Amino acid sequence: MLSLARSALRPTFTRAFVASRASVHTLPPLPYAYDALEPYVSEEIMKLHHQKHHQTYVNGLNAAEEQYAKTSSPKDQIALQPALKFNGGGHINHSLFWKNLAPHGEEGGKLADGPLKQALERDFGSVEDFKKSFNAKTAAIQGSGWGWLGYNPSTKKLEIVTTANQDPLISHTPIIGIDIWEHAFYLQYKNVKPDYLNAIWNVVNFKEAEQRLAEATK
Repeated sequence: MLSLARSALRPTFTRAFVASRASVHTLPPLPYAYDALEPYVSEEIMKLHHQKHHQTYVNGLNAAEEQYAKTSSPKDQIALQPALKFNGGGHINHSLFWKNLAPHGEEGGKLADGPLKQALERDFGSVEDFKKSFNAKTAAIQGSGWGWLGYNPSTKKLEIVTTANQDPLISHTPIIGIDIWEHAFYLQYKNVKPDYLNAIWNVVNFKEAEQRLAEATK
């Protein structure tokens, strides 16, 4: 009798598990107002980028994970890997990106003397040389992708890395990530990626980046 009861409960439990998986990931709130990064990043871009694009990655990740939980077929699980990678990477990257930014005049654009500045000067010669190199490598991405300042745990140095599409940075610990998809800048900067990359340093949250570096080097 007990065995029968357990059998009867199993489908209900499975459906409940699958339903719960569909709502695991949610859109994180921005730590500032949509217009807080102006004039460097417009309110219109921020609303579309956060409410539409990031929300789409969250929805896609939840849907892919739900489908994954429903199947035990290795073939079907393998077929879901691109959706998991693309939407999961989009969610990871954007969740990091929002914290990467801060209003100019508050934390945005301020790089104080400290471990991050010292590391940039050590590994790139100067902060300005770092920005020039970062902008050049990121602008050279063909199509969509991300530019990263990452900490390499093997060399114990900061390095500039790029990833395609929504691929997350796996080889390094992300310190600063800049979205170079057109939805991040086109409404304001059109096709002039260098103008966007020059402007965004005015709202980069270097304090957040320094905290990430401190965690990476513990």
